[in-house]
Amino acid sequence: MSMETLSQAWEVLQDAYQAQMEGDYDRAVELYQSSLDLHPTAEAHTFLGWTYHFQGRVEEAIAECKRAIELDPEFGNPYNDIGAYLIELGQFEEAIPWLERATEARRYEPRHFPHYNLGRAYLGKEMYSHAMRCFQEALEIEPRYSLAREALASLRRMVN
Repeated sequence: MSMETLSQAWEVLQDAYQAQMEGDYDRAVELYQSSLDLHPTAEAHTFLGWTYHFQGRVEEAIAECKRAIELDPEFGNPYNDIGAYLIELGQFEEAIPWLERATEARRYEPRHFPHYNLGRAYLGKEMYSHAMRCFQEALEIEPRYSLAREALASLRRMVN
């Protein structure tokens, strides 16, 4: 694998990300796949999964995240994404171990996301004190994270 090929793969990945941000999901999928053909990276698999998710292809999104984890088990994003997709499917119990792995991953930014999603999973299981703790942990990491702040406030109103 030449450094040049890796560099090309990253350039194509950036174009794919741009297409995704502009809502051109078909083009993004095409570009992520080109990037993966040049040089497979955990990032390209994860972002391809994210694009599939936007297209409503949740099972395929989860499969891409699992490929990302095979390539780089230290990359936290795919663990968090799998957890978030499982929450959307109402599979709260299944989401928890993935999100816990995300909170422990060595390579992961932004770190508050998996704590917030873990809170969402516990909320789905009606385990309110666990959910509250997770939302608080998200806010300790990122005090300006409004979704966690709103979730915590809403949960406090609900249990009081």
